[in-house]
Amino acid sequence: MKLYEELCAYTPCNLQEEADRKVMMRYIKEFLNVYTRDNVYGHITSSPWIINADASKVLMIYHNIYNSWGWCGGHADGDRDLIHVALKEGREETGLKKLELLSESILAIDILPVPPHVKRGAFVSSHVHLNVTYLCQADERDTLCSKPDENSGVRWIAVEEINHYVTEEDMKPVYRKLVEKSRSLLLAGRGSETLTEASAWIF
Repeated sequence: MKLYEELCAYTPCNLQEEADRKVMMRYIKEFLNVYTRDNVYGHITSSPWIINADASKVLMIYHNIYNSWGWCGGHADGDRDLIHVALKEGREETGLKKLELLSESILAIDILPVPPHVKRGAFVSSHVHLNVTYLCQADERDTLCSKPDENSGVRWIAVEEINHYVTEEDMKPVYRKLVEKSRSLLLAGRGSETLTEASAWIF
C-alpha cells in the first residue's frame, strides 16, 4: 500500500496527528520529490521505535546534530518502502544484527522541525521531516555499536528515564506518545497484564 493510502486509512490518536496527517497527505500530492532530500522544505523519513521484550526500555542513540539522546531513523532517499527504511536505519545506527518488526501498520506520524546545521561540510537549511514510525523489538543482550558519522552512543533506556536523557523539549511529547502506544499494543496482545502495571512505563 502506498503511503498516501496508508495515511488515508490511518486513525490519528490526537489533534497533533490529525493535523500532521493532513499536511503530510498534501505534501505527497503536491510534491513529486517528497521522498528525496531534493525537496528542501520537507521530505519523508522513517523511524523504528525499538523496544525490549516487555517494552520497559527503548533503544536510543546519542545524536551528534541534536546533542541529545533520541530514537533512530533516517531519510527515505527515494525508497518508498518505509518499513525497509526504518529497519535499515535501525540496524545501521545501533549495530543490531537482528531487528524484529512487530507490526506492518504505522505506529505514529509526526512532522518534525530540523534546525539548520552543517553535515559533511555542507550547510543544511532548516526544514521538516515528514516522519512515520514502526514498532520494532530487539534483544537487550545483542551487541550494540554507534555510527560515528551520525551518533556517538547507543544504549537501552528505561522508559521512565527518557526525560532525563532527552534534551530536546519538543521531542519529549513525541516519545511519551510512542511509549503510550507501545504500551497499548502490548496490553492488547497480552491481555493478562493490568493497567496499573503498565502505567509505570509512562514518564
